[in-house]
Amino acid sequence: MKLLDHLEEWIIATLMAAATLIIFVAVIHRYLSGLPLGTVQDALIAMNFSWAQELCIYMFVWMAKFGAAYGVRTGIHVGVDVLINRLDEPMKKKFILLGLFAGAFFTAIVGALGADFVYHMAQTEQTSSDLEMPMWIVYLAVPLGSGLMCFRFLQVMVEFARSGHLPKHDHSHVQGLEDEIAAAKGGAP
Repeated sequence: MKLLDHLEEWIIATLMAAATLIIFVAVIHRYLSGLPLGTVQDALIAMNFSWAQELCIYMFVWMAKFGAAYGVRTGIHVGVDVLINRLDEPMKKKFILLGLFAGAFFTAIVGALGADFVYHMAQTEQTSSDLEMPMWIVYLAVPLGSGLMCFRFLQVMVEFARSGHLPKHDHSHVQGLEDEIAAAKGGAP
């Protein structure tokens, strides 16, 4: 289970870093291509970076799907609990479990339908316009992200059934900061 503990963060951080680097290089290329640099300008113009924007759009789609799973796991996913909080504890627990199960069920359906779509898309030869990448790779974000989100809903549901606690996100908390403070003071965390 340790491998999956921070899977979303690694995927999102990697995609974000790669997208930032790609866009930076594309912008520098575009700027330098407009300067009168003789043969350097000719060489730059010969380079084709038209694919950069398309790739970054696809990367952001993947980030969004895995970001939703991260939101479920950490308790920052959108939830409306005004009526639930007015219920007595036994009823409140039942409705929270029902809501978590409904989230898992819905994301399982989206994941299954997405997997079916990707399977049929892989049978075609449809490619993206600039990258000429098979489109099934782009759409693979739907079943993978939804599957992980379903898993996270089930994970939160089991933990809530066992302990009665839901993940809560504290916007003021910086993870790992206590360790750094303790290390700076020369003590153990």
